[in-house]
Amino acid sequence: MLYGALEAGGTKMVCAIGNENGEILEQISIPTTTPEETMPPIIAYFKDKEIKAIGVACFGPIDLNQKSETYGCILQTPKIPWRGFNMVKCISDALGIPVGFDTDVNGSLLGEVTWGCAKGLENAVYFTIGTGVGAGVMTNGRMLHGMLHPEAGHIMMAVRSDDRYQGKCPTHGTCLEGMAAGPAIEARWGAPAKELVDRPEVWDLESYYLAQAVMNCVMLLSPQIIIFGGGVMHQQQLFPLIRQKSLEMINGYIQTPLLKDIEHYIVPASLNDNQGIMGAIRLAMDAMKS
Repeated sequence: MLYGALEAGGTKMVCAIGNENGEILEQISIPTTTPEETMPPIIAYFKDKEIKAIGVACFGPIDLNQKSETYGCILQTPKIPWRGFNMVKCISDALGIPVGFDTDVNGSLLGEVTWGCAKGLENAVYFTIGTGVGAGVMTNGRMLHGMLHPEAGHIMMAVRSDDRYQGKCPTHGTCLEGMAAGPAIEARWGAPAKELVDRPEVWDLESYYLAQAVMNCVMLLSPQIIIFGGGVMHQQQLFPLIRQKSLEMINGYIQTPLLKDIEHYIVPASLNDNQGIMGAIRLAMDAMKS
C-alpha cells in the first residue's frame, strides 16, 4: 500500500511516496512561495500516484483541533501569505483521500518513535534547532495537542551572565529560539554556525541554552529520551557539552537509570534527516486507520 507524505516547510515542500515500512520510494522538493503558486504542483505530483492516504507535517502554528472551525489551517505564521490557509481542506478536496495533519516537528518525533531512536518508547521530546526552534512532544504514546500544540522554542531562558546578546526573537527576545536558533548564532557571532566550528566559545554558550531546555523538559515532561535535530545540531561537538551542562543544572535532583546513561538519553536524530518525511508517512497510515 502506498502513502503520500508532505513535509511542509517555510522554504521548501518535500513531497514523497512511501510504504508502511517507512521506506521512501521517491520524493521531490518544491519551493515554498505562496499557496497559489506552491499548492498546484504539489497536488499535481500526488494526483496520479495511487496513494491511499497522505500525511502532512506542517510549519506552524496550526490548528489541530478537529472540532474547530479552522481545523487544518495555518494560523499566525510570520509567513504572511499562508496565514489562514486551510492545508487539510485544500489537499482533501483535491485528492479525495484521508489526510493526517500535525506540526513539522511532531512529524519528526513521530518518525523517530516509529522507526528511529525512540522506537518502543511512549514519552519522548524532539527539538529541532535550525532557522527556528521547535519541539515535538509524545506523552503516554500520544502526540501532545492541547489548546494548540507545544511551542517550546519560545520558553524563556535565563541569560548567562557574560552574554550581552538581546535575543533574535521579535516577540520574546531572549526565549530559546531568540538565543539559540541559527539566526541568533549568526547575529551574535557574525557568521553562520557552519563557519564557527573551531570556535569553542560559540558551542559552550549554545549548549548552555540547550541544556536549559533539557532541564525544563526533564522537570516538566519526564521524557524517556530527548532528541535533537536540525541544521545547528549537525555540530556534533554540542552533544557532550549539552549532556554535561544538563546534569550540572539538574544537580542531582532527579536520579534515574536513564540520566545515568546520559549518552543514550540526550541523542541526535537517527534517520539521516528523513525523520520529518517518515513521520508524515506515519501520519498518513494513522489517517487511513481512523
